[in-house]
Amino acid sequence: MLTAIIPKLPMRDMAATRTYYTAQLDFTVVGEYGHYLILERDGLQLHFFLSSELDPKDNDGQVYIRTDNVDTLHRSLVSRGVAIHPNGGLQTKPWGQREFALLDPDHNLLTFGQAV
Repeated sequence: MLTAIIPKLPMRDMAATRTYYTAQLDFTVVGEYGHYLILERDGLQLHFFLSSELDPKDNDGQVYIRTDNVDTLHRSLVSRGVAIHPNGGLQTKPWGQREFALLDPDHNLLTFGQAV
């Protein structure tokens, strides 16, 4: 039966994506195959494929990542200078999630949330 879901997101530059996710978000590289990059943190993977013609302003890539301590994660990222999305500051939403969001270098939207 189903055991996991792994998002596949576009990237324009593998080195820039690798650096952002490893240096800023604490992911590790677990695979790099030609124009394909696999990153992992806390047992969760994100996969990226090269899309050199991608216009970040037209990118609709989005991932919702659940966490068990959204406040600590938010504090950790902010203390490192990771830019939080201007419309995605940490807040409790009407749908019962406390969440925040950020954009990676290719404007893939990453939303981190925890049930309240």
